[in-house]
Amino acid sequence: MSSPIQEIAKSMTPLAPEIIIIAGGLLVLILDFFASKEYKGYLGWFSLGCVSLAAVASYGAIGATSAVFSGTFLIDPFSTYFKFVFYSACALGILVSINYLKDEDIHRGEYYALMLFATSGMMLMASAGDLITLYLGLELMALSIYVLAGFMRGSNRSNEAAIKYLLLGAFSSGIMLYGMSLMYGITGTTNLAGILLFLQSADLTNPVLMLAMIMLVVSFGFKVAAAPFHMWVPDVYEGAPTSVTAFMSAGPKVAGFAVLLRVFLYALQPLHAESTAILAGLAVLTMAVGNIMALSQTNIKRMLAYSSIAHAGYALVGLAAGGPDGAASVMLYVCIYALMNMGAFGVVIMLRKAGERGEEISDFAGLGKTNKTAAFLMLIFMFSLTGIPPTAGFVGKFYIFQSAVQSGLVWLAVIGVLLSSISAYFYLRVIMVMYMKDPVGSFEISRAPSLALALAISASFVIYVGVLPAQLLDFARASIAGLL
Repeated sequence: MSSPIQEIAKSMTPLAPEIIIIAGGLLVLILDFFASKEYKGYLGWFSLGCVSLAAVASYGAIGATSAVFSGTFLIDPFSTYFKFVFYSACALGILVSINYLKDEDIHRGEYYALMLFATSGMMLMASAGDLITLYLGLELMALSIYVLAGFMRGSNRSNEAAIKYLLLGAFSSGIMLYGMSLMYGITGTTNLAGILLFLQSADLTNPVLMLAMIMLVVSFGFKVAAAPFHMWVPDVYEGAPTSVTAFMSAGPKVAGFAVLLRVFLYALQPLHAESTAILAGLAVLTMAVGNIMALSQTNIKRMLAYSSIAHAGYALVGLAAGGPDGAASVMLYVCIYALMNMGAFGVVIMLRKAGERGEEISDFAGLGKTNKTAAFLMLIFMFSLTGIPPTAGFVGKFYIFQSAVQSGLVWLAVIGVLLSSISAYFYLRVIMVMYMKDPVGSFEISRAPSLALALAISASFVIYVGVLPAQLLDFARASIAGLL
């Protein structure tokens, strides 16, 4: 007969990756007390080691399925897939930050701890089998990101970004809690499996049920930066430290779609007809707003902010399509988006020393002549964000729109392709400035090994998946199979 301690240890074993990440964050805070200023960079490498160790723990759970704590925490292929995306986003975020923080004179250990805590929140969201667990993970992630957005305390832009994100984030969390409370009042449970079981035999025309679903759409729409809940994105992305912007443009958005997939395609599956209409409309509006607003931007961080809104719209197309193919296309797309977008921000960091140099698109003038490597890397990421073959971005968009056509949403796929074509203007404009304009001045390019490694990983991924997408696509399809 096993002892209580053994039972507790058995229950905690599935949480090993989360425990490693959180413990790593706490250790970073402790080590920061003893690390002098010149050794702060080692805290970043230590954090990277913690992420790698958690990835090894998750690798052992590939294909495993279990539920602990009365089904509130799930270990399944779906959550494992997303955890690897979170590890990638966190690792790249750390790599692009190490030298950037030094250049900006904001190298403090709590930065890496907050990144680890935010990542643990994302992991909790992906594994949530209960609305309460989902909310706890979301708040752990959000609170960490709020602080990171304002990490450059001497900058008014950074402080403004943090305040805007905090206030609007708190407002959206309130809407989410109200929607969850209505859902609990109707179904009598916060467990996702329990909600599905109840809805399978419930009156789906209940207006309170519709209101609860709409509130969840609104609150999750804020987290993934879907229009019209996107108003915070441009100012926050522009004002936050660029390394933080790179991380928040990838990790939290991917976590938001992990939650949307589990809630809407699993727990609320009986409401698929109703949710499809809402999500399809949201997708069109989001793609239109993101692409059209990006056309007039001169600051590359704001351009990439509106670009991220448009990419949320593309992912919503796959979510509206539903089914295994639609879900797999979303999982494939958000993974591709995370790495190619972080790569683009990495090049922006490469051009930026102290001050704001490198944020204006005009700063890229003549880069193809002054630094061919940086220009070529940005060309790869801009091509991928546009969706030009043979890059990963093309593969992602292809499967998103294919899933829409297969589910009968041909009109949505056509609108998506047309709106996507608009993006060619503002992405290719960056390439035109780099290769067809004369340099307006010279400034030192960052040659930090950590940043070079992050860019090499991102660029290699974009090319590899663009040429050989089958492996990642099969992983996504296998991961969604147990959920739907």
